[in-house]
Amino acid sequence: MPQPIRIAPSILAADFAKLGEEVRAVTEAGADYIHIDVMDGHFVPNLTIGPDVVKALRPHSKAVFDVHLMISPVDPYIDEFVAAGANIISFHPEAGAHAHRTVQMIKEAGIKAGIALNPATPIEAIDYLIDDLDLILVMSVNPGFGGQSFIESQLAKIAALRQRINDSGRDIDLEVDGGINFDTAPKAIAAGADVLVAGTATFKGGPSAYADNIARIRGGT
Repeated sequence: MPQPIRIAPSILAADFAKLGEEVRAVTEAGADYIHIDVMDGHFVPNLTIGPDVVKALRPHSKAVFDVHLMISPVDPYIDEFVAAGANIISFHPEAGAHAHRTVQMIKEAGIKAGIALNPATPIEAIDYLIDDLDLILVMSVNPGFGGQSFIESQLAKIAALRQRINDSGRDIDLEVDGGINFDTAPKAIAAGADVLVAGTATFKGGPSAYADNIARIRGGT
């Protein structure tokens, strides 16, 4: 069964000049997870942050740090992000030669492991991993940039993955990232998502608007 709806604001849309304050404010406004997009300019066409920034942000929030690695290779950096304070690390199966080994490395480091599926990545990528996964992340945009439009075809993927998770009997987060706003959140929730990554929709309007934004996204209205 789906778990409660959790909101994971993507700090990619925050004010980077005061990132610690932004993380604190969005946590106080009701964020469940803090979604941290790590991009390398190689696996995806953008550069963002590294483990030192994650470490610097850790004291500002007790929320789950949901670290999404859009980097290749992944394995050499896992320990650094764990040490920096990540609670979940998600990676793309295309970013390394041995996805199962990467999952095991994350789990052995003592945190939760997730797989991120690009829009064109089939759900069969999880077939021999689902028993070890804690999170499956459906990219509803192509990774690399914030502010993109939701790809509607991913709703069928979300629904299919919800069925697989239910069949597994495990409490695996089904997260959706990309183009989540007040209009698309209800569609993702109806399809079976229980964690919504929302950057622009969360951070628009400044700190005084964060609580209302999060409540609207969570409620799917």
